[in-house]
Amino acid sequence: MPTVDANPVTRLAEAFQRHGKQLYLVGGSVRDDLLGRPGKDLDLTTDARPEEVKRLAMAAKPSGLYTVGERFGTIGLVFGDLHVEITTFRAEQYPPHSRKPVVSFGTSLADDLSRRDFTINALARDVLSGRLFDPYGGLRDLRDKVVRAVGVPAERFAEDPLRLLRAVRFAVQLGFDIDPETAAGIAETASTLAKISRERVAEEMNRILLSPEPTRGVRLLWELGLLPFVIPEMMEMVQMDQGRYRHKDVFEHTLLVLERVAPDLPLRWAALLHDIAKPRTFSYEGGEVRFWGHEHLGEQIARSITQRLRLDGRTVEAVARLVRMHLRANQFDETWTDGAVRRLVREAGEDLWRLFDLSRADVTSHRPLRVELALARVAALEQRCRELAQQEAIESLHSPLDGNDLMALFGRGPGPWIGRVKDYLFDLVLEGDLDQEDRTRAEELARAFLSAEGL
Repeated sequence: MPTVDANPVTRLAEAFQRHGKQLYLVGGSVRDDLLGRPGKDLDLTTDARPEEVKRLAMAAKPSGLYTVGERFGTIGLVFGDLHVEITTFRAEQYPPHSRKPVVSFGTSLADDLSRRDFTINALARDVLSGRLFDPYGGLRDLRDKVVRAVGVPAERFAEDPLRLLRAVRFAVQLGFDIDPETAAGIAETASTLAKISRERVAEEMNRILLSPEPTRGVRLLWELGLLPFVIPEMMEMVQMDQGRYRHKDVFEHTLLVLERVAPDLPLRWAALLHDIAKPRTFSYEGGEVRFWGHEHLGEQIARSITQRLRLDGRTVEAVARLVRMHLRANQFDETWTDGAVRRLVREAGEDLWRLFDLSRADVTSHRPLRVELALARVAALEQRCRELAQQEAIESLHSPLDGNDLMALFGRGPGPWIGRVKDYLFDLVLEGDLDQEDRTRAEELARAFLSAEGL
């Protein structure tokens, strides 16, 4: 069944069966196997309680056991590079006005599957017999590429409002459509997303942004009414009054930029937020639309959003830096000094390649000549950076032995001989025949050179 060695799972199932307990592969493990998608981790469900799971699991001799999710009924096992999570049949829901779910354990597979979020996840397979359980038409929806809630959508989303985002995530990860009734249920219950911790919201947003269709994901968030409860600041882009001026639709431009950047988390967050401050900096001067300082205000807003979502500090800083600097590469021209280029490289740091990628993606004009010139500026700046890096790498090379070293080594005073030996050693370094830190070999080569030259 799974692409990994099934023996540990078979041993688990046999141990559970000997003690009268059930064990099934469930949810994503079954779904992904049916779709032919590779997976290293397996999800199982059982009627055994967590304490029993820990005891029975030892018969399969796992190399590790972890209990981080035990209060939610989940026990994790490690078998080499295979990770297995076993969860007791359960029912989980959010009480009204509460941010913490209440978990209760169930007694049957049927009850457990009835509480699953979507039909494509309400699938189970008996580990030993291979029998497939599909009470809600998950196989049909996999075939038709549909994300459909199990039962009444509003009830499923009330049990765990994070499912609102999971529907979008599965749609863009798998290339599926959301069933119309399910979409209506999402829109109806969108406000309940406010109950969910920002960390869980961020986790789903990260997956949406790293999916094959991040732009469709963000558009779905907007169309289904979820965006105000994820990144409310983006609603200003959507609602920005176009007036009689023909400037770019900021929201549509943002989605286009997001679509064009590489699947890298800080880069995709930066693409999503790079123009977040435009609605607040809009002005009309001399017949032109202006957004003076939107990159600096945008840095502040982007930092606020990513910190509120509890993204890790490194990502927060990278996103803020990229938003602040996103105009810089497109402003490059040949008058920039080497010092100006070095300052940009130093300021961008390890995010320099992300800055170039974002700068290229940000060129969305419908005028071909303008696009060509803008991309040429970015390419020219990249070339200058490469040339400076190569030059500075060469400039940092040196002979392993300086004049003082050579005089001490040979007991001789200053003279032209020092320059000849240093040049000889440096040429070897340039050719890659001598490590500039290898003083021992340099001394041997210096002696041989002086002897051969009769010096």
